[in-house]
Amino acid sequence: MKNVEELLKTKAHHQTVYTIGPDDSVLDALKLLADKNVGALPVVENDLVVGIVSERDYARKLMLKGRSSPFTKVGEIMTKAVITVDLKKNLDECMTLMTDRHLRHLPVVSDGKLLGLLSIGDLVKETIAEQASLIRQLEQYIRGE
Repeated sequence: MKNVEELLKTKAHHQTVYTIGPDDSVLDALKLLADKNVGALPVVENDLVVGIVSERDYARKLMLKGRSSPFTKVGEIMTKAVITVDLKKNLDECMTLMTDRHLRHLPVVSDGKLLGLLSIGDLVKETIAEQASLIRQLEQYIRGE
């Protein structure tokens, strides 16, 4: 099973991690989420991850409470106790963490600095690819190839 660093290397060519600041408006965050077709944004201040804001945060902490997105700052609705992983974390451990904590996005950090972002889809895709490879190897072994 790969680790986070190996998966990020394969994603690096295809993914830009979009971020937002805690003092930006929620409306700006919503526009960025929509424009980039992503479900969450790490909240970064002075190059450090200070939170994460998602569509879920918007729905639960702003819309349901009757607040206004142009006048509310991201820092007011973001998840502050953001769960992160480092580059050496095993992907199985990441999958377990995301499943147990009901997370869809997992920032990858080193010394508090954002290196990448994993989605549950990234982990599922990698798991399926690894299982397919193992099945092929076992079939070849059974056939004596």
